[in-house]
Amino acid sequence: MTRPDPASTILIVFAGLFGAGGVAGAAYAAHATAAPQAAIAAAIALVHAPALLALALAPAHVIALRAIPGAMMVSGVLLFSGDLATRIATGGRLFANAAPSGGMLLMAGWLALAILALAALLRGRR
Repeated sequence: MTRPDPASTILIVFAGLFGAGGVAGAAYAAHATAAPQAAIAAAIALVHAPALLALALAPAHVIALRAIPGAMMVSGVLLFSGDLATRIATGGRLFANAAPSGGMLLMAGWLALAILALAALLRGRR
């Protein structure tokens, strides 16, 4: 069995953290708060946990540069969900525009994934 590349290992770690954090956030949203931001933060984490896992486990020839969309998605979840969680916990923000910046990073990560997959497909046709 071959060892996974470091980028894949890091993505798997964050998939696990976002999965656990998302479930905890969903439980908090369901039982401990009426703040709608809690459910949104949990949902963003939960949606991206399996996406990061799939990205980490994709064959290298499909997504050779998996670290690029992966880093964008990890950063985006940390900023978006982190800012919403900070608002609930402290009433403050991580920093001005942290959540929108995180959302933009998430969209960019998904677009980077699509572009890299398309580029791999086109390389395979040559």
